[in-house]
Amino acid sequence: MTNERLHNTMKVRRAEKGITQAQLAEQTGVTRKTINSVENGIFVPSAVLALKIARALETTFDTLFSLPET
Repeated sequence: MTNERLHNTMKVRRAEKGITQAQLAEQTGVTRKTINSVENGIFVPSAVLALKIARALETTFDTLFSLPET
């Protein structure tokens, strides 16, 4: 398997909601560093974490995350 990346719009959505990385981390039960790593495409979240992030940002998984075109 190749090194897969998952695109996301977390930073934009977070800004729209006025939520900091630390606040999002607290709401989803992870560290701020984890949120930062997901936002920057360094870490691919588990399905559960991705769904928690989407819920916290009041959006859907498929609106927040996408696979790059091949």
